[in-house]
Amino acid sequence: MTKAIYRVLTFSVLACAVCLAQTDDSQPAVTNVRAAAYPRVHGDLRVTFQFKAPNAQKVQLQPGGDDNGLGKGPIDMTRGADGTWTVTIPPAVPGFHYYWFLVDGATVNDPGSETFFGYGHETSGVDVPEKGADFYAAADVPHGDVRIHWYYAKTTAAWRRALVYTPPDYDRNPRARYPVLYLQHGAGEDERGWTSQGRANFILDNLIAARKAKPMIVVMEQGYATKPGPSPAAAPGAANAAFEQVVIGDLIPMIDATYRTIADRSHRAMAGLSMGGAQALQIALTHLDKFAWIGSFSAPLRANSDLKTSYNGAFADAAAFSKKVHLLWFGAGTAEERMHRPAMEMHEALEKAGIRNVFYESPGTSHEWQTWRRDLHEFAPLLFQ
Repeated sequence: MTKAIYRVLTFSVLACAVCLAQTDDSQPAVTNVRAAAYPRVHGDLRVTFQFKAPNAQKVQLQPGGDDNGLGKGPIDMTRGADGTWTVTIPPAVPGFHYYWFLVDGATVNDPGSETFFGYGHETSGVDVPEKGADFYAAADVPHGDVRIHWYYAKTTAAWRRALVYTPPDYDRNPRARYPVLYLQHGAGEDERGWTSQGRANFILDNLIAARKAKPMIVVMEQGYATKPGPSPAAAPGAANAAFEQVVIGDLIPMIDATYRTIADRSHRAMAGLSMGGAQALQIALTHLDKFAWIGSFSAPLRANSDLKTSYNGAFADAAAFSKKVHLLWFGAGTAEERMHRPAMEMHEALEKAGIRNVFYESPGTSHEWQTWRRDLHEFAPLLFQ
């Protein structure tokens, strides 16, 4: 009788183990290096991380910053018998998230992840898919090209690199000319961010294929610039001023001379995320002879108490502004209080002043790439209409 019960219990345990194995629906993250099994994303959006460090005393998962969709870190990991450390976090917010490991206090990237430039250095990243959202996926549609373009900027007396997206028919239709969107990254990132983390090229490919957005050229430049000469004595804001001069004096003339653009303000837009959004507002609002379409994604806004004096008086004459600017657009995630509230307040103040503008909320997302992917997806169809 005892043996019979033992056999039944043994069978039940084995059956449960098989059942659990069959219900493990986790998949390697799309941001993993080839053949890497971890990180793994589960069907309920939990994420499992592993890191092998047999000699380590403590290993922790550190999500990028406090404002992220993976949770507040550092998160302790558990050591296995073979020295592999593991942790499974609760369901993450969909989207791209930076992370790294702390191995006995030292910052270490995950060898299972591709690296992405963020926080001022190469770091790991995991992309958690959003169920039912394919607007940023590579689809069976015509694809544009992302070109690496080096050019010499007189402002900085140095070579600079821009990434330039050309729409799918650019090379097939050599007589066609296109409007241009200048699209900027955030602080700690660079010109690769909008394609590597943001998947901007796929967003545009899909919108253009669906005839929801006009075919356009998208220029992505690094938002840092330093003029020749000693830098320690540079006044506050000098770097932003130098970048503004690069955009107006070097970048736009180079793009118009090199690519088949429609080189007038009605066919030129500027937008960006976070720091890049602030740059877009500053540069475009100060140079309304160059831009007619402006987008701010989660930008730190710099409005004065008197709206009419903000941004060098761009809003002083509401009627004149509305004639010049075809679109002024603000976006923010509902989970990023620091950016969401000021954007909403700016939108409301401008509306009260008689200046048309658009305010978009990304539901449930914070100061991260899923907010900005959604921003671009909503912003681009309104351009050049």
